[in-house]
This record gives sequence, C-alpha cells and structure tokens, in this order.
Amino acid sequence: MNKLLFTALISAVLSVNVLCSEPSIWSVSSRPEVLKGDARGVSIDQNGTLTLATRWTEIFKSEQAYIWSSVIDPAGNVYLGTGGDGKIFKVDAAGKGALFADLAEINVSSMALGRNGEIFAATSPDGKVYRIDPRGTPSIYFEPKEKYIWSLAVLSDGSLAIGTGDGGRIYKVSASGADPSSAILFDTSETHIISLTTDGKGNLYAGTDSNGLVMRFGPDGRPFGLLDSPLREIHEIAVGPDGSIYVLALGESALTAKPADTATTGVQEPKPVTVDKPTTAVAETVKSKYDLTGAKSAVYRILPDGNSDILWASTTVVGFSIYPHQTGSGVLLGTSEKGRIYDIRNDGTEILALQTGASQISTIRAAGSNLIATSSNPGTLYRIGPETVAEGSYESSILDAKTSATWGRVWWNGSGGLTIQTRSGNTEKPDETWSDWSQPMRDQKGIQINSPRARYLQWRGNFKASTVATRLESVNIAFVARNIAPEVLSIQVLPTNVGLIANPPIQIDPNIELSGMDPAVFGIPVVSVPPRRTFQRGVRSLQWTSEDRNGDKLIFDLFYRGLGESEFKPLRLGLTDSFIAIDGQSLADGQYVFRVVARDTPSNPADLVLAGEKLTEPVIIDNTAPSVRGVSNTSSQVVFEAVDGASYITRAEYSINAGEWIPIYSEDGIADSATERFVVKLPNAPGEYSVTLRAYDANGNSGNARTVVRK
Repeated sequence: MNKLLFTALISAVLSVNVLCSEPSIWSVSSRPEVLKGDARGVSIDQNGTLTLATRWTEIFKSEQAYIWSSVIDPAGNVYLGTGGDGKIFKVDAAGKGALFADLAEINVSSMALGRNGEIFAATSPDGKVYRIDPRGTPSIYFEPKEKYIWSLAVLSDGSLAIGTGDGGRIYKVSASGADPSSAILFDTSETHIISLTTDGKGNLYAGTDSNGLVMRFGPDGRPFGLLDSPLREIHEIAVGPDGSIYVLALGESALTAKPADTATTGVQEPKPVTVDKPTTAVAETVKSKYDLTGAKSAVYRILPDGNSDILWASTTVVGFSIYPHQTGSGVLLGTSEKGRIYDIRNDGTEILALQTGASQISTIRAAGSNLIATSSNPGTLYRIGPETVAEGSYESSILDAKTSATWGRVWWNGSGGLTIQTRSGNTEKPDETWSDWSQPMRDQKGIQINSPRARYLQWRGNFKASTVATRLESVNIAFVARNIAPEVLSIQVLPTNVGLIANPPIQIDPNIELSGMDPAVFGIPVVSVPPRRTFQRGVRSLQWTSEDRNGDKLIFDLFYRGLGESEFKPLRLGLTDSFIAIDGQSLADGQYVFRVVARDTPSNPADLVLAGEKLTEPVIIDNTAPSVRGVSNTSSQVVFEAVDGASYITRAEYSINAGEWIPIYSEDGIADSATERFVVKLPNAPGEYSVTLRAYDANGNSGNARTVVRK
C-alpha cells in the first residue's frame, strides 16, 4: 500500500465520531510529528520518511564544555578553539589530539589559518588576537582594547581582518603590534561584528549585531550593504562554490550571551502528545518562509547578482553553524536543537540529516573528502560520512492517553531491516519505573502490543542495512483509554421568574448523523448553544456545567426531593441540554434539593456507562403571594402587616390615592422575616386618603391591601 493511500485510510479512521469503547489511533507519519522524536543514526526527509543516515564518528573529546571555533590546515590537522579555559587543541588526520595552546582569556571565539601556516586566534572577553606558530607558541599579534573579538578572516593580500564588539569595528592588520587607531578598516554604527569571511575575488563579507546587516567590502575597502535582516544577529556567513553567499541569521544574540546559556539556546523539553477528536477550530495558518515574525533563525542565500532568497526559517529551531555544499545545492545547518544537522537545499527542501547527543553543533568544516563538525556540551570533534551507518534507531515522542489505556495493535509502513518495539509507564518521562522495551516486532501488517496498561506509551524503530532499502514512513497504534466518569462541575440556580429557552440548534445534514461521523469533520461546530433568558411567571431555572475527560457525549437526569424527605424522585430524564426551566406550579411551596446526574451513555455500551452528579443547595419554591392587611390607622398614619408562609418578606412600597409607588422600610428597619410591619405616614392636609401597600417575598410574589383614612 503506498503511503498516500495509507495516510488517507488512517485519516478516515480518525474522522469518525470515536466512542470511548472504540480504539483511538495514534498515527505518526507527518514530518512535524516525526521531528518530535529522537533519531540516532537515522535521517528524516521532507515527507517524514526515516532512513539510515550518514555515518557520524566521534574523533576526539576535548574534555571542554564548549568548542566555539575550528580551522583545518593543509595537512588535515584540525584546531579546536574552546570556551571556559581558553584552550586550543590540535587533532591530526589520524584522530590523535593534544593541547596545542593555552591562552589567558576564557573563550577562543574565532580562528584563522595564516599564509605561512600560523594560527590566528581571537579571544574574549578583553579581546586579543594571538599568532600561534606551528610549535604552539602564542604571542600577542593585535590588541585593539575592545571587549570582544568575534571574528577573523585572512584577506587576499595576507592581512588579517578582525571583527570586534562592543565598538562594532573592523580592523585590517598586516603586522604584529599594529596601532589600533590606524588599523581601522571600517567603524560601523553596529554593536558587534559577529562574522567575517572572504571569497576568491578579494571581497570581505561582514555580519553584524544588532541590526542584522551583511556588508561587502571590495578590494578597495569600500562597503556595500547586501542584506538587512529583521533578525538581529548575522551569526555566520559562508561562500558557496558558485559565488552565492549563505547567511545564518538569529533572532536573539548567541555569542553575546553567557556560554552556559548559548549552548542550550532553543532546547525545550518535549511534551507528550495526545490523540484528540476532530474539532472545528481553525487550523494554524502556515506562514510564508519570508514572514520572519517570531523566527528564531533563518538561512539566506545572496545570489551573485545581488538578489537574495530565504531558504529556511524556524520559530522553534536555533541554528548555530552552516556549511555550503560544494555541489552548490544548498547548506548544512548545525543547530542548538538536540545537536541536529539539517540539509537545506536551494529549492527550500529540508532533511534532518543527523542528530547527535550534544546540545549544539558549533562548527561544520570540510576536511579533504570528509566533513568534520564540532559540538558543545560536550565539546567533541566528529567526522561525517561519506558512507551510511549500518544500523540506527528512532524513539518516538511520548503518547499521553490521559488515563490508563489498553494497547491494541501496532502496524506500520516500511521496508528492509526494520523492527518496532514499545514500552509503557505512568510517568511523563521514561524512567526506571517504565516497562522494558518489548521484543522486536517485524510484521508490519499488525501485531498486538504486549506493553502493560499505562497512561503513557512510546515506540522505537530499529533500522539495519539490508539488500532492500530500510525505511519507515508511518507507524500507527490503536488504544482504548479507560472510561472516566463525567463530572458535574457547577449548578447555577437562577432567580424566580427567569426562564431559559433553547436557541435554535445548528442544522446538521441528516446523512451526517446517520453515518455516525462527527459533524466537526464537516466544519459544523459541535458546541452547546447557550439558552436565552426570558421572563416566565413562577419558573425556577437550573443551568449547569459538566466535563468528561474522555470527551464523551453526555446526557443528564434531574431529580428532586423536599427538604426533610429521604428519597430523590425523577423530575426529567435524558436531557441533552445542560439547563432546565421548572414550572414552579408543579411543585408545592417549600424547600427542595435538586440533583443533576451526567451520564456518558451515548458514547459507551451499557456495561461501561459511568455517571457523575452534583446537588444544589436548598431551593425555595414559593408560588403564594404574601398576605397583607391593615392592622391600625390614625389621622397621621396607617400600619400594615405582611405575612408570607413559604419564604420571607424582602421589600414593600406604598401608594396614596393611586399615585406613584414609594419604597418603604419595615418597622424594624430591615425586611428579612416571614412577618413584617410597615408604617405609612399620611400627609398633613385634611381630607380622605386611600392608602395601598404592596409587599414582595423572596420569590417575587406580591400581595397588597388598601385602607381608607379621613382626617
């Protein structure tokens, strides 16, 4: 089965409205999903296919945390400039290494090979440039009194270009002990000259921080701006065989940070993945590679005619080194993300070529027919290729089933010497409490997973070279999460007379409902529409919120009991809405407790249905108006008494001679009991007065009485 058809079938499986009793499918087939895992000896192409990678051989351990710079002489000796102790190591073509020079400063930030075989080394902080002879004896070559020296390049006339910070100056030095003031080639308005390189035409290229500029200086020393990147730092510049200039730009400064911070820049702890049901949420918009908003790094190609393209950009990956292919097809990019090396082509395609155990790939260089790379954390020298490895492995991201799960079958699409293993556990990161890796499985059509039930699962692909190309295109795992009882999180009791009416639901094609497919797949929102609130005499409304950790569809049952009664009685069963309006006339006056029960019946077979419930506080049902009567009157006042049998009097108002209603306090100053007295003062003028008092109880019922007084 080809990968496109297989992926389409899996998509169809995932698009159904999955019941809790039906399996969920964890499918790892796309490049973004595959990149979440760890590839050792395995490369990942632009489609997410895994194959055996180019050989990656450890040559020399410097025992230093950081290697910031490297250079290779014609004899194949590799010189490594380190950080922390300011040491330089020399590693011969056979891989034998030894300390070459020990400098006074902390970091050897850049090195260059002189015409006579000498090594120039730049140090920071309190920057100096050393000239180191073939015996490893250093001497100070240039001291510009700058805090940092970031970059060096040997010019066509044999002089040395030196890029500095915080002054942002470029010096041109032809002899030891040069006067800094007379050696300035160009004093920029930038803070740092981070990178320098030359081409075969005598041009010098400089990259800056903090405005992300690339400048070209011709043999006459005149500057010309080639690129103004929105990213702040031009970290490295390299010249391709066709004269193209490849540029690595960073969103945040790398070399100006502390070494400990730099080596871990961009490294984030991966989080477990989940398998969610389809939603109608708008898919994340895929940005153009030319939109560098939020980008952490980008690779540019400046063509010989001066035009420039962005080959690659990322909002998550921080690049640290580049090397142009000698075929002119693109660049290798070393990163601070799991010590990975990406192969980025001029057409924009991208392959994860290698992943190391280091935190950062600091430099990539050509050494004869081979490539060498250096890393930080730890500071190690490696040889790359040219042959592929005989075996490798890939460990997937961690699946979070959200609860203990039963594992089903695993099946995959691949070929060659490929086996799959699984392991499971109940901690977010695999540790000693996880199960061992299962026995290797070879039947890609499907085999039962034997890892124990648990919340988390991981799979591993084992790759071995064979007569048939070993490759893996997708892996799929079926599982059923344990059903978790739903919860009723809250119940809101609305005031008396506030009714709830369902808004018209979104219309769904009956064919979709009959098919059993989730309407979300068709872009139809699967959300409850809030009800409208209306005035309804005597109604009591309840509205509740609920949650199901499995994402099951819920129905609700409503029960009630009078205060003092022992058993709940059903009021309404099988509600699909999370609200109800209760006709107060259907219940006698008194206090009641309501119980809302949530059931996941629609998504589970009968023997697996679970329920959760919540009770209200006592709710007063009061359909009877207060009784109001006049108890006494004089020529100056009228006294009324209001009595309520189910709740209590809350407020009152009076009217004289059918005039406007005027609020009145009870005789004791606060209306809060079943019986309250109200005293209405009469006007001083003689005459006959009709006095009406209207009293309200806690449920909004009102009663009134009228008294006529002559004075």
